[in-house]
Amino acid sequence: MNERRAARERRRAQEFELFVAGAGGRLLRAALLLTGEPGRAVGSGDGTDGDRGSEPCSRGSEAAERLLTAALARTYADWDRLRGEDPYVRTRQELTARFARSARRYRRPRGGVLDRLSPRERLVLVLRLHEGVPEEQTAAALGLSVERVRVICARAVSALRSRPAAPPTATPYRAAP
Repeated sequence: MNERRAARERRRAQEFELFVAGAGGRLLRAALLLTGEPGRAVGSGDGTDGDRGSEPCSRGSEAAERLLTAALARTYADWDRLRGEDPYVRTRQELTARFARSARRYRRPRGGVLDRLSPRERLVLVLRLHEGVPEEQTAAALGLSVERVRVICARAVSALRSRPAAPPTATPYRAAP
């Protein structure tokens, strides 16, 4: 009996590890966008990938990593009860719910891509554009009307479009000898 249980626990841990290896990067990127932290994308080729064990993806992403770790821990705790449910969707729901409950912590700019937006605007924008969740599902998850989600998303996109572009980095001009 104990051998079966140990084998089941090993299989469960292995399945979860494979899930995290496949979906961890995208979930971390979503968490970075939600928190507004200036993290680099996983797989960017700059040596800061999250594929090297427990090393952080980049500096300044502690809140996103804490948020994602808590969501993954909840998914792992419920792993046996998923019963055909997509673990990615479950983890994303947990991630967004945890962010929504603690959104007041992420009000001030942190230097990320979406740091100028309010936490609610970031949440709607990440769900709609980054994750591709339909308006109806986003509205139901956040307890808003579909029209309100549409307005928040449009406002967030226009705020990002009106943002002045960063000045190009100056490269010294070298004359040919």
